[in-house]
Amino acid sequence: MKSFTTAINNGEHGFFVKNSVFLPFHCEIISIWIGKEMSLISTPDVITDMGDHSVLSIREGECYTNLVFRKWNDLSKELGHHKGHIILHAVEKGIDIFCKENHHYIRIGFHDHTKELSLEVVDNPFNL
Repeated sequence: MKSFTTAINNGEHGFFVKNSVFLPFHCEIISIWIGKEMSLISTPDVITDMGDHSVLSIREGECYTNLVFRKWNDLSKELGHHKGHIILHAVEKGIDIFCKENHHYIRIGFHDHTKELSLEVVDNPFNL
C-alpha cells in the first residue's frame, strides 16, 4: 500500500485514458470534486456516493488506484488546457478518518499534450 503523501513528495505522476484516471497511491476518499476552475459562476460536480457505479467506479491494484468517471467521456477535453481539475478530499489509508487534521485535498491536473497527471496536496481547494 502506497500513501499519497509519499507518492506526491517523490514527484510521482498519474496518468489517464479517456475517462479513467490512474493514481500512484492508495487513500480513503471522502468526496471528489470534478469540474471547471471554481468561481462564483462555475461550481464543480461533487461525488460523495462511492458505491454508485453509474457515476464512479474505483479499483485498487497493489500500488495504484483507478477511478473511472462514467458520466464523462474524455476528461482531457473537459478539463485539459487549464480548464479544470479533479479534487480528492481524502485521508491516508489506515489513518483516523474522524480526525480533521488527517483530511487533505489532492489536486489532480491534466497536462495539455500528454496523458500524464500532475498531483499536489492543496490547503484550500477554493483558492487555486
